[in-house]
Amino acid sequence: MELESVRHFLKGKTILVTGATGFLGKIFVEKVLRVQPDIKKLYLILRASIPSSIAERMHNEIIGKDLFRVLRDELGDNFGSFISEKVIAVAGDVSLENLGIKDANLRKDMLEEIDVVLHSAASTKFDERFDTAMRTNTIGALNVLYFAKNCTKVVILLHVSTAYVCGESEGLILEELFQMGKSLNGFSKLDIDFEMKLVENKLNELKTQNSKEETITSVMRSFGLERAKKHGWPNTYVFTKAMAEMLVEHKKENLPVIILRPSIVTSTYKEPFPGWIEGVRTVDSIAIAYCKRKLSCFPGNSKVVIDVIPADMVVNAIIVAMVANASKCSNNIYHVRSSMRNPIKYMNIADYGYKYFTEMPWMDKNRKSVKVCTFTILDMPSFKRYIFIHYLLPLKGFKLLNKICCQHFQKRYLEFNRKVRAAMRLVDLYGPYLFFNGVFDDSNMEKLEMAAKQGGVAMDLFYFDPKMIDWKDYFIKVHFPSISKHLIK
Repeated sequence: MELESVRHFLKGKTILVTGATGFLGKIFVEKVLRVQPDIKKLYLILRASIPSSIAERMHNEIIGKDLFRVLRDELGDNFGSFISEKVIAVAGDVSLENLGIKDANLRKDMLEEIDVVLHSAASTKFDERFDTAMRTNTIGALNVLYFAKNCTKVVILLHVSTAYVCGESEGLILEELFQMGKSLNGFSKLDIDFEMKLVENKLNELKTQNSKEETITSVMRSFGLERAKKHGWPNTYVFTKAMAEMLVEHKKENLPVIILRPSIVTSTYKEPFPGWIEGVRTVDSIAIAYCKRKLSCFPGNSKVVIDVIPADMVVNAIIVAMVANASKCSNNIYHVRSSMRNPIKYMNIADYGYKYFTEMPWMDKNRKSVKVCTFTILDMPSFKRYIFIHYLLPLKGFKLLNKICCQHFQKRYLEFNRKVRAAMRLVDLYGPYLFFNGVFDDSNMEKLEMAAKQGGVAMDLFYFDPKMIDWKDYFIKVHFPSISKHLIK
């Protein structure tokens, strides 16, 4: 591979971005605008109930965020006019044909102007409704692919997936394509059209029964998990993302496409400033419950490597991968990861959490600091015994006392019930990743990094090598403080 200057590549380009209101999407938008002010245009596909609310949504959920403060300070009074000139919010929806863009003239302009497509829109809930996840993650990816194929100047489509499309695989997980229709468990053939038909039939059945919306949501969530597990995936999110990869690869024809698979994405390492984060992610849910003393232990293997990667490194990898693969019909898949070259273990993160939240405890609504205890990592049988002794037995006692005693026991019963439900929900959602015994191969990422250095890319600006991270320093001085500031209510 030969790489020209990344800034030179971006100059004069028009880029379509889906998922710009998401965590990675808005970091990508900020980075491009900051490092290359001579970008021609960014089209951002945004959903909105009425087209007139698009500008307001772009401001509230993207441009108005603290993430843009560095660019805002650099441009001063010119910030507003710069954004108006460079960024176009487009009312649309990836789950619809032509991305739901109703304005025919605008759609024609976009098809003639767009050089690069970044597809990062996704529903990331592990237990999302099956119909919602299929529409957004699977059908959405196909709609973006078709739109990109109709763009007359497009040189690359980058599809953001997840490293965990591998399910619960063990050992070295290669950067390789999925075979169309292959299930992870090897027992049943995956027919994506059949899955879509199942979704349609299930919804029709529920509507025929005049089911309430809450019932439909509950049933479709359970249905998604059921179908995912049938084919060997642990949850609806990774199942629908795997199907998206299959469709993109199968239908791409001559369009240059690359698939980028980040592992667990965490707060920014250093740009536009350290510690920017938005939305609660896998390890963050556990950290939040721990600092509030809702959890003092959790199941897992303490020696398992938890593959995390800061968001700005993911975005830098996205940009450099675009440049390296533009106009080439490659089959490149990139794991953006840390487990291979700079691994961090579950027990290390637990130790860093104990150190940080001991020194900087969370303050409850009464402004009282909450003292944490050492975080204990248990195997699943030990964890179930712990829950039974410390939660379920007291819960049974409070339930009995609730019938015969005062309001005090009613309150304690409800409190314990909430804790049990919260703990078991986290176990159901994140358990597979806390016993995960895979390591993500990063051969393609290594080649990309070498090519970038040889091609004269400014690696201090487009860094994505996880070896540069001191995990203890990052978690204690950057990530946990960002959780405390931005995520804990």
